Amino acid sequence: MGSQSVADMIKASSGVHFSGFHMDGIESWKADIEQPTTSTTANVCNQPFIIGVAGGAASGKTTVCDMIIQQLHDQRVVVVNQDSFYHNLTQDELSRVHEYNFDHPDAFDTEELLCTMEKLRHGKAVDIPKYDYKSYKKSVFPARRVNPSDLIILEGILVFHDPRVRELMNMKIFVDTDADVRLARRIRRDTAEKSRDIAMVLDQYSKFVKPAFDDFILPTKKYADIIIPRGGDNHVAVDLIVQHIRTKLGQHDLCKIYPNLYVIQTTFQIRGMHTLIRDTETTKHDFVFYADRLIRLVVEHGLGHLPFTEKQVITPTDSVYTGVDFCKRLCGVSIIRSGESMENALRACCKGIKIGKILIHREGDNGQQLIYEKLPQDISDRHVLLLDPILGTGNSAVQAISLLIKKGVPEVNIIFLNLISAPQGVHMVCKSFPRIKIVTSEIEMGLNKDFRVIPGMGEFGDRYFGTDDE
Repeated sequence: MGSQSVADMIKASSGVHFSGFHMDGIESWKADIEQPTTSTTANVCNQPFIIGVAGGAASGKTTVCDMIIQQLHDQRVVVVNQDSFYHNLTQDELSRVHEYNFDHPDAFDTEELLCTMEKLRHGKAVDIPKYDYKSYKKSVFPARRVNPSDLIILEGILVFHDPRVRELMNMKIFVDTDADVRLARRIRRDTAEKSRDIAMVLDQYSKFVKPAFDDFILPTKKYADIIIPRGGDNHVAVDLIVQHIRTKLGQHDLCKIYPNLYVIQTTFQIRGMHTLIRDTETTKHDFVFYADRLIRLVVEHGLGHLPFTEKQVITPTDSVYTGVDFCKRLCGVSIIRSGESMENALRACCKGIKIGKILIHREGDNGQQLIYEKLPQDISDRHVLLLDPILGTGNSAVQAISLLIKKGVPEVNIIFLNLISAPQGVHMVCKSFPRIKIVTSEIEMGLNKDFRVIPGMGEFGDRYFGTDDE
């Protein structure tokens, strides 16, 4: 399957069924979640990716959620359970609790659920209640504090029932498991965890669970984008879902607008290094160390976008290995002086590489004046890695790229490498030169009134070379 996304898989298939993996209404779903939301304004709002997981009781919803979370170990994921939003039972209802239908839509406080999800969508922390199945109250245990996250999984038997809740979701998954399997699981769970006898479980199943499934849960299956037969046993379906989620989480809104913009996939390691180099309390030694590590990752990623040719070699076991040969006609160009911080990483990856220099005056004239340039004489015949850790307004980058093109370098042969990029700079460069590639490790919020990148990391050159008096 390689690195194909779920959407690519479905597009290549002839029907709506792929390895037990159903996609209903995929086109409307793709249109809904792939609309670019980034504008040229300073602030870029990144809302979380929300997945709804529905299905009958004991269908395997929790197992599917756990598998998704386990495979997305390098992303921030939170689970919101619909069960947390059961209504508190009144004294009258408590006296007849065995006659209370917990599988009916009216059993849930949907308004509280909507309020909680809206807060999470807009980056606010929430307190989610813990429902006590012995007292049938939400106030027995302390609430669970949940912080905003990249991915929110909303799980429950009836999360597709209310259209307002459905509209919050970017992806809707229905776990479809045979009724006999669900009943067997329910008997095992309720007798072991809730100390109920089998007769009581079967009585409740026939009175409430099965009728509620037929009347309220099964009809919501039509709203699902993805239907997973056999629940957590369907590893193929879960793997494809995780692959698609990774693509969506790793793709900034600007990447949907500009296919020539590449943001390296984040991990806790990368996020941790960004945290250190952005911290004003970080020492120069640590700043240089972690900046070098990030620069090396960006350079390696940038090299991956160079053209390669197939090459066969003989291994020590006298076997033939078919691989690729590196691009030989290559050079680097650093925008003085911050760009010089990236030269060591480039030399470490490309032995003996030629590196040119460009100095652009950035004060008073908004970065438009070229002061100095020294480039390889044959640069027009080479692929160029342009180096500058910060892409802010984009004015200096545009000036440097214009010089390279004037020297005869084809636009498609330029790869611009930086650590952080402001949306304004990305717009400026990509609109001016739509055929160059930009490789960065993180997209910033924007620029402040002084045209400084925020949250940013300060004056990179001063912090890296130790000339920051403060």
